Amino acid sequence: MTVVSILALDGVLPFELSVPGQIFGTANEAIGRTHYEVRVCAPGRRVTTPAEYGGFHLATDWDLEALAEADTVVIPGHAGFLDTPPATVVAALRTAAGNGARLAAVCVGAFTLAATGLLDGHRATTHWQHAAELAHRHPDVDVDGSSLYIDNGPLITSAGVAAALDLCLHLVRRDLGAALAATTARRTVMPLQRDGGQSQFIEHPDPGGQDTTLQPVLHWMEAHLHEQLTLDDIARHGAMSVRSLNRHFRTQTGTTPLQWLLRARVHRAQELLETTAIPIERIATETGFGAPSTFRQHFARHTGTSPQAYRAAFRSPSHPKPAPYR
Repeated sequence: MTVVSILALDGVLPFELSVPGQIFGTANEAIGRTHYEVRVCAPGRRVTTPAEYGGFHLATDWDLEALAEADTVVIPGHAGFLDTPPATVVAALRTAAGNGARLAAVCVGAFTLAATGLLDGHRATTHWQHAAELAHRHPDVDVDGSSLYIDNGPLITSAGVAAALDLCLHLVRRDLGAALAATTARRTVMPLQRDGGQSQFIEHPDPGGQDTTLQPVLHWMEAHLHEQLTLDDIARHGAMSVRSLNRHFRTQTGTTPLQWLLRARVHRAQELLETTAIPIERIATETGFGAPSTFRQHFARHTGTSPQAYRAAFRSPSHPKPAPYR
C-alpha cells in the first residue's frame, strides 16, 4: 500500500486539498483495491480554510509527525505561503524526504517546499503569477513559470489550481501505468494529454469569434498515429493553412501540432506495452516512430525509462511475455 499524506497548513486552499483524495481514491476504485491510503496531516490535527473560500474547519486523524510514514507527501498552497513556514513543518518535510518519500508541491505550495532547501539546484514551477517571487526568494531554485508541472523524481512541482489534477494523474501514471491513469482520468472527466512540458498559458478564443475547434483534428490524428504525418497533412485534414493550424494548436492546447502528436504516440506506446505482448519493434511501427532506435529515444525522453523497462514494470500479469520479433 502507498501512503499519500496531504500537508494541510492553516489557510489551505480547499480545491488543492481535495484533489489528491479525489484522484488517488478514484485510482483505487479503477484498480479494484486500495493501492493508495490518503491521509490529511495538519498541525494539531485541525485546519481552517480561508474565509473567501468558504471558511470551514476540518479535523483529521493525523498530525505532522505522520508525514514520516508517507510514501508521497502532497503540499497544497495555503493563504500564508509568503510567510516563512514553521520550523516544525520544515523539519517534518525534511524527515519525510530523508525517509525516501517523494514530495509534490501544488501551485504556491512550492514556496513551502522551497523553504526546506530541498529544491535548491533543481528546476521547479509554480503559478505563473508568483514565479518571479519564488525565484527572488529562492535564487538557488531554477524556476520555470511556464510549465504545468516539473518532475525531478522525488521532487515534483506544479502550476496553479487545475494543474493539481495533472500532477496527481501524472503520479498515478508513474505508479500504476498509462492505462490505469487513463481510466482514472476518464472517471474524473479529465484529459490525459496535458504533459508537464505544456504551457500554463492556454488562450481561450472569444466565444463570439469564428475560431475553429480542434477536436475533430485531434481525433483524426489519434486514429492515424501509425502514419508519417506532416504539418501539411494535418492542416489539409483540418481545412486550414499550416499557419492557422499552428495558431489554433497554440491557443487551444498550449503546444505545437508535432509535439502533441509525439506525446500522443508515446501515450499509445505506453498502452500497448502494458496491455499487449507486441514486440518493441512492431510497437515502434504501429505508433508512427518507425525505427526502434527513434522510438526508444523519444520514449525515454518523455517517460524517463526504456520501453523494455516500462513493460517489465507495468505489463499486466494476464498478458504473456512477448515473443521475439520476426
